[in-house]
Amino acid sequence: MNMPANTANDTLDAVVIGAGFAGLYALHRLREMGLNVRGLEAGSGVAGTWYWNRYPGARTDSASEVYQYWFSDELLNDWNWSERFPAQEETERYLNFVTDRLKLRPLIRFNSRVASAHWDDTTDLWTVTTDQGESIHCRYLLSCLGPLSEPKVPPFKGHENFKGRFLHTSRWPKGGIDLSGKRVGVIGTGATGVQVIQTIAGQVGELFVFQRTPTYAIPMRNHALSDEDRATLRPRYKALGEAVKHSLTGFAFDMHPKPWAETTADERRAIFEALYADGSLIMWGGNFAEVLVDPVANEELSAFMREKMRARITKPGVADKLIPQYGFGTRRPPLDSGYLEAFNRDNVHLVDLKAAPIECITEAGIRTRDGEYPLDIIVLATGFDAGTGAINAIDIRGRDGVSLKELWGRDITTAMGLQKHGFPNFFTSAAPLAPASAFCNVPTCLQQQVEWITDCIAHVEKAGTAKVIEATQAFEDNWVKHHDEVTGATLIAKVDSWWTGANIEGKPRRVLSYIHVGNYRQACEDVAQKGYEGFEIR
Repeated sequence: MNMPANTANDTLDAVVIGAGFAGLYALHRLREMGLNVRGLEAGSGVAGTWYWNRYPGARTDSASEVYQYWFSDELLNDWNWSERFPAQEETERYLNFVTDRLKLRPLIRFNSRVASAHWDDTTDLWTVTTDQGESIHCRYLLSCLGPLSEPKVPPFKGHENFKGRFLHTSRWPKGGIDLSGKRVGVIGTGATGVQVIQTIAGQVGELFVFQRTPTYAIPMRNHALSDEDRATLRPRYKALGEAVKHSLTGFAFDMHPKPWAETTADERRAIFEALYADGSLIMWGGNFAEVLVDPVANEELSAFMREKMRARITKPGVADKLIPQYGFGTRRPPLDSGYLEAFNRDNVHLVDLKAAPIECITEAGIRTRDGEYPLDIIVLATGFDAGTGAINAIDIRGRDGVSLKELWGRDITTAMGLQKHGFPNFFTSAAPLAPASAFCNVPTCLQQQVEWITDCIAHVEKAGTAKVIEATQAFEDNWVKHHDEVTGATLIAKVDSWWTGANIEGKPRRVLSYIHVGNYRQACEDVAQKGYEGFEIR
């Protein structure tokens, strides 16, 4: 049930924007501190990413044993995952289970999209307005919006004239769509496109895949979990919860311990085979560290992956277009379940947009330079404005009315992805320059950030007369410099992708995510242990 409408005079201790993994945990932590807190959620239910992304085949590529909250033994013991890699429906159910078990639903106002948030230096308050005409004052404002939640919808000329169905994967209708016998076009072959394509290939009449950049495909080894499997896993939860905190990418595995230079080609091949057989992102986040920084090491791994992919493709003339030539792991590597095999089907057609770009959308379908493709449904798997997009969709103005969107339009900078100088008492999770924005098993990093943020607020509250905390410009500058040194040493920084903001025209280029979860956690802990050094409290 939604709460009654606010009046303009309402003043809360905190407002949390978003009701996904971060938002729910933030509401729980702030309420436990005794603060008067409210959540604002644009959707009609909780779950964030797993509320919005209902497209066919939507599934996490993090194993369920680490894709969960760690703070409650009760939650860990009472929830039973059914698969190694849960589908959208199950993850949504899990987050609803957590919401109800913690009695968080009464704190959340649903169907309330935040339109603006403006800071007032005279009152030390944020004024938050929603698309429902509500106005709320609060002392602390927490953005818990997902890093991949603002859809990228390219400006295809003529799309408004299309007579069929035209939709983005992240806005798939709850009731689903009947695709049987339809001529469907999917634009995009990133992680989302992979899941859609492999799932609907056998359902549709004809499937046309419009690809600009091919993707590496790691076969997912998914399986149902039995009672025996869960009984074996539960005693390991404590160890798993600790392991994810200190790894490179927030999983319970870390980079291979043996240096590349100390292995032979045969030894490396055996290690690649073992990682590949695991069928998880260990192929990326548990490989040799050198593959992310050394072109020679990366090319050896890339050649291995290309060989594996080529063996799965039997249709003549398709393999060369589907197999990437850029380095493995320098763009987001998805897990797949029959993606490449889908292109062996007679009803699946690959359209190479590098050879013949899309010219326009017509009434009947998509026209490329090579001709027109009649379609009944066009699916945009074109990704997101990562890291900044969802936050920039809100008119956020800090001290002196300065616009965050305008600042990020010139240069994307933050203080550890937790605050932005000039925006007092405004905290962010999954924002740029922190691992959560891309290079992390998301629940791992979001929980760490929420804990840091709420501990920071508790510190300010205990300071007595203090009302405001804000990152200094010097601290932010130093973090940006450190971030760029770390990420700039990798091959990732040299490749155009959404990881570097290259998928959005005009977006300032920077690797959006900090690399190394464990090191980031330690840096955050060091700041807190020094009394939040680098943050001005007044």
